[in-house]
Amino acid sequence: MSRPKITLKLATSLDGKIALSNGDSQWVTSEASRAHGRYLRAENDAIAVGANTAELDNPRLTSRVPGQKNPTRIVYDTTLRLSMSSNIVTSANETPSWVFTRGGECEKSEALRAVGVKVHAVTDQDGLSLTESLDIMGQGGIRSLLVEGGGMLIASFVRAGLFDTIHWYRAPVLLGGDGRDCVGTLSLTNMGQAVRLHRMKVSTVGQDLHEIYVKKD
Repeated sequence: MSRPKITLKLATSLDGKIALSNGDSQWVTSEASRAHGRYLRAENDAIAVGANTAELDNPRLTSRVPGQKNPTRIVYDTTLRLSMSSNIVTSANETPSWVFTRGGECEKSEALRAVGVKVHAVTDQDGLSLTESLDIMGQGGIRSLLVEGGGMLIASFVRAGLFDTIHWYRAPVLLGGDGRDCVGTLSLTNMGQAVRLHRMKVSTVGQDLHEIYVKKD
């Protein structure tokens, strides 16, 4: 079974930051970029974020595009930190919500399932297994996945080479070196290991840049 098509979405300052050091991130990019990005959500079967993003931003992860579907919402959450009062959990019966985590059954997983969240246990070896999670997605009929962050989750997909396209929204604002990076640690030791990309398109959305990249062979 082939894996879903994977798109990474980055919404950053000009210097590649997604938030201040204290986590404040509302809003780095413009309303025009956020509206544009919602169409990406509508175009994909599923949307994924990490546990930090789910906890700090408490997103709804819906498309909010008239006449368009909402994607299945996925949280990579190693220790099941996702709050029972979060937007993703409280609306799980309206919009499908999945959690990938490690280990077996526990009270939290049972509580999440009781309110409609699908909880999937996958191998945890220096991070939750992306390949196992993608296999589960494929079995569940998910053919396209939008990964929205944060930086650690984006870096996990980049390190594994598990992405096809990057959509990068870049605002004309500087947050500085103490801001939170849009891509986490890649553990490169020489420039030959750098991830090379082809820039396919550059356009403007309001005052922001919208850049589309694909992996370089």
